[in-house]
Amino acid sequence: MSVKRYGVGEGKGSGQRSLPFAKATEADGWLYVSGQTPMRDGEIVGTNIVEQATVAIENMLTILRDADYDVQDIVRIGVWLDDARDFWSFNAVFEKYFGAHPPARCCVQSPMVVDCKVEIDCIAYRKT
Repeated sequence: MSVKRYGVGEGKGSGQRSLPFAKATEADGWLYVSGQTPMRDGEIVGTNIVEQATVAIENMLTILRDADYDVQDIVRIGVWLDDARDFWSFNAVFEKYFGAHPPARCCVQSPMVVDCKVEIDCIAYRKT
C-alpha cells in the first residue's frame, strides 16, 4: 500500500506558523482530510456560524478536489462546534453543500484550539 500526502508544509496557522501535518492523506482509495477551520491566509474570517461554516466547508472541499475527489465521494464528516446553540444554523449551511449526497456525520460541541466557531474534516473513498 502506498500513502500519498497532500499539502505538507503548505498550511499556515495563526501568526503564519507552519502546520506540522498534511492537509490530506490518501491510501488505497481512501482520503482523510485534516480538520479545516474558517481560516484564510492564516487568519480566522467571519464573525458568525454561517460565515465561518461556509469558509471551513469550502476549505475542506478545496483540499478534497485538489486530490481529485468530489462531494459524492465523502463517506463521513466530523464537525466540532464551539457553541451547541449553533447546531441548527450550521445544519442549514451543511445541507446546501451535502443535501444531494449526505454522508454519515458526527457533530460534537468542543472548545476550539483557535478562536473560531467550527472545525470540519472528512473521509472520502474512491475506488482505485
